[in-house]
Amino acid sequence: MTATTPQAPASKAGSPSRARLSHPTSFTAIALIFLLFTAASAVPTPLYVVYQEAWGFSDTTITFIFAIYVAGLLGALLVVGALSDHIGRRPVLGAAIALETIALLLFLFAGDIAVLSVARFLQGIATGAAMTTMGAALVDLNPAHAPGRAGVVNSIVPLGGLAIGALGCGALAQYAPEPTHLVFVLLLAGMVVAGAMVARMPETSTLVPGARQSLKPKVGIPVRLRPRVYSLIPIITASWALGGLYLSLGPSVAANVFGLESNLIGGLVVTLLCGTGAVTAFVLRDWTSDRLLNLAGLLLVAGMLVTMAGVILELALLSGAGTLIAGVGFGASALGSFGTLARIAGPDERGALFAVAFVISYVTYSVPALIAGVASSSSFGLKSTTIVYGTVVAILAVAALAAQRHLAARRAADEPDLQTRR
Repeated sequence: MTATTPQAPASKAGSPSRARLSHPTSFTAIALIFLLFTAASAVPTPLYVVYQEAWGFSDTTITFIFAIYVAGLLGALLVVGALSDHIGRRPVLGAAIALETIALLLFLFAGDIAVLSVARFLQGIATGAAMTTMGAALVDLNPAHAPGRAGVVNSIVPLGGLAIGALGCGALAQYAPEPTHLVFVLLLAGMVVAGAMVARMPETSTLVPGARQSLKPKVGIPVRLRPRVYSLIPIITASWALGGLYLSLGPSVAANVFGLESNLIGGLVVTLLCGTGAVTAFVLRDWTSDRLLNLAGLLLVAGMLVTMAGVILELALLSGAGTLIAGVGFGASALGSFGTLARIAGPDERGALFAVAFVISYVTYSVPALIAGVASSSSFGLKSTTIVYGTVVAILAVAALAAQRHLAARRAADEPDLQTRR
């Protein structure tokens, strides 16, 4: 169900109002801006090795920079995650684009760890504010003839953006001049275009009261939606913990365990997982949520077991095959979970509900990755850390399968009760 679009304010006398983008064009524009933001968020990952060689910092410092980004992102999700439900999608997204532009300029001119850390922190805030707003806007703009389209785009774009950003930056770092500058110039150009598109979009939020109260950090789920959202937590946890493994340790594992030291390979590791997930979400877009989530649990377990076998035996091809299997599970999980959220949320609940989903995603993406980053730099070692981490992800995926079967059993038990009452 699409939110009612508020009337645009009347233009001043003698000044013609600027033409707004149509809803279908705005939907496409939001999807592209979403892709740009998620691609930009993945760009620093392949560059950490380049910065490390230039400035001589430790692996622990990389973990610290990763933590700063996540702190900014989670802070934005908790504070402004629901703000666009109250003041509008356009103002929040416009502010996020402006802040992302400042972060990219800092990346462009960074000459030490301090500036790099500030840039990553601001990027986290901008990304967190933008993601919930764009996720809700896509549902607002969803065409009536394709009711599941917003859920599909919300599933494909984050994974596709991570894949494009990591691989594109890895290729530029390996083959192009000025590896720590060119990619940020390209992203800045993209942000200028994004700002121009947002300025011409219609407002789609229902603008409910309570903007100031919405800034109080909280994570809330409407009571009527809690059983369905709670059933999604295990699979979201398993899949995004997997994403954290690849984005935090993936390039290091490729270089130090398998001896693949190319910057392009470092980006390809992330792309192999996230790109496979994005393709999966598109191919399986007509599947039911229950079928998707069961498939996701099975393939995340199988994929992690094969990947860990490759790490233990130090066989890159075997580990790559496991990554492809897990990537299909990752994509099915994203499609099933975000598709469900897009379907069940009311117009004035969308920003808040997507904020909850992204908080869960990024907490489970970041906390295990931070612990793993510290452990891999200690006497425990990178290889042992990766094996333990992968095993934990497999266990989480088993828990997700159990949660889905429990939900199915509850539904089956409820149906005879409903029939009896009738």
